[in-house]
Amino acid sequence: MDSTEETPAATPDAPLGLRERKKAATRQAVHEAAMRLTREHGLDHVTVEAIADDAGISRRTFSNYFAGKEDAVLYGREQHLQRLLDSVRDRPAEETNWQALRAAALVLRDARLDPPRRDWAQQTRLAMSHPSLLGRQLSTLATLERDLAATLTARHPATTDPVRARVMAAAFLVALRLAMQLWIEEDEQAEEPMELMLRTMDEMGERFT
Repeated sequence: MDSTEETPAATPDAPLGLRERKKAATRQAVHEAAMRLTREHGLDHVTVEAIADDAGISRRTFSNYFAGKEDAVLYGREQHLQRLLDSVRDRPAEETNWQALRAAALVLRDARLDPPRRDWAQQTRLAMSHPSLLGRQLSTLATLERDLAATLTARHPATTDPVRARVMAAAFLVALRLAMQLWIEEDEQAEEPMELMLRTMDEMGERFT
């Protein structure tokens, strides 16, 4: 993650201030530059200096936000996963755990401004398969799986034991990954990612509903 202090999360009672919004915007711009250059050239051929130039900042400013190019590339994915976890935590208590997971995925869909493109998704998948990124991604997913399981257990402790929660969290993450892979591999007439994701979740979730 970046080397600076975490930007405080906005809440209805405490929205981000101007300084925090500027920092968040800069961090996002650096991440987008890192992803764009990595998709185009491959991570091995991308330097911190090139990312900083593309984002319109100095090398020193880059270092204020990220420890290296890998951190800049992975920032968006890690933020996405954190939003997913937060969405599950915020779901109404009357929902079952699987309903909460499904609804959280829909929240993330609604947060996207632009529909994904297959070529962009494939390029991103290739970019993220670099050996220096894979280990950290696996570690991040393992942590998310544990955190999701703990959240599910806390939501309904009387009916959700830790093993069931862990299986449910793992099944959910597999459903998301499988849906994106199926979408990338299909032709232009295939279903959109969210439709595929909901189908895979429904197939996976029969045991949990």
